[in-house]
Amino acid sequence: MNGGFPFLDIIIYAAVALFLIYKLGTVLGRRGDGDRRPGADRFGLGKAPDSAGDKVLPMPDRASAPSQTELASMDPLEAGLARIKAADRTFREKEFVKGARGAFEMTVDAFAKGDAKTLKSLLDDAVYENFAAAIREREKAGHSLETTLVGIDSSEITAAGMKGRHANVTVKFVTEQVNVTRDADGEVVEGDPNKVVKVTDIWTFSRDTQSSNPNWVLVATGASD
Repeated sequence: MNGGFPFLDIIIYAAVALFLIYKLGTVLGRRGDGDRRPGADRFGLGKAPDSAGDKVLPMPDRASAPSQTELASMDPLEAGLARIKAADRTFREKEFVKGARGAFEMTVDAFAKGDAKTLKSLLDDAVYENFAAAIREREKAGHSLETTLVGIDSSEITAAGMKGRHANVTVKFVTEQVNVTRDADGEVVEGDPNKVVKVTDIWTFSRDTQSSNPNWVLVATGASD
């Protein structure tokens, strides 16, 4: 202003300055949604507390872990699942079994087709080598495998537990399949294309509970008559 009110100008400028300082303080003093402690989400801790009234969720392998007394009152399967849930708060039996069924179907199909790339993503190194060796032997003999998974009658968890930081879950699959091995001329050398057989497989899946990778891999296979 160029009139005769310099004192009024000073008051206005001072008021504006105080307002800006106040706004700056409220912005810098507030923690945004993206401001989190490094690694907090990975361990389920959420964001750091903004005030004394906020609560910090405990580390799952500490406060959430069942006591020895509680474990002793459970059967081995229940105790094993409880240990896994303490180490991995995202673990749910129903969701796991559903994923295991999908992995079973993909693995059976990939093995029959000799799809090594898909098998590599589903199996750990040792199991993959066993599957790959069987595929190489089959191809060397000039044979091909035809597998039709007619249906999965049942799939249930039969064992579970922690080995170090790795969660291990064993699933029993009872399925109906048609398996036929043919030679290079298409002649049947094993199996019956018109016969559905019931097959029971015992598969164990594993996952590093401290890894950011949520995928489980097949670490052991077995069969039951």
